[in-house]
Amino acid sequence: MFASRLHSTTKSLTLGVVVLLLAACQAAPIQSDFDTSRDFTQYRDWSWAEEPVSYTPASDPRIQSDLTTQRIRDAVSGQLDVRGLRPVQPGQEPDLQVKVYVISEMREDNVTTSYGGSFGTYWGGWGGGWGGGPGYAETRSVDYQVLTLQIDLLDDGQLVWRGSDEQQLRSTPLTPAERSQQIQEMVTKILGGFPPY
Repeated sequence: MFASRLHSTTKSLTLGVVVLLLAACQAAPIQSDFDTSRDFTQYRDWSWAEEPVSYTPASDPRIQSDLTTQRIRDAVSGQLDVRGLRPVQPGQEPDLQVKVYVISEMREDNVTTSYGGSFGTYWGGWGGGWGGGPGYAETRSVDYQVLTLQIDLLDDGQLVWRGSDEQQLRSTPLTPAERSQQIQEMVTKILGGFPPY
């Protein structure tokens, strides 16, 4: 009975470790890059690039949709407005053009879990040490899908600023409100680094 409870507890701990490791994958830092020779205070207005939002893979209907594109456009427009950048007036050349990339890819991590053995610290008369029983470790692969959202800002066709964020996609479907919130949060985090100084 003790062995059965120990095995059950070990399995629960193993599952907890896997969940924590995958959760850590969700919190990747924002990546950004920019042209250090540019004066970003000169930029006043913007427009969308010819293809405002592109998807990779292009044929994945779970990612690409008109609804997703509109959510991205709304979120980016709102965040650029907060930063003082306005849509260009018709017939004028914009200071910046905006291009968004949505990339979905499968990734794999190796997760190692230790079973058995009860390791702990013991303290004796002359010092301390580690002790415990026999155990073994198991390594297995865990596959998960990651969505990367990348925003490029271009001046006369030349990249001047880029920011990206990624999130692990959940296996449970999102509601439309949750999808909008996820996109809004990602765009806000990405454009939080613009202007870069």
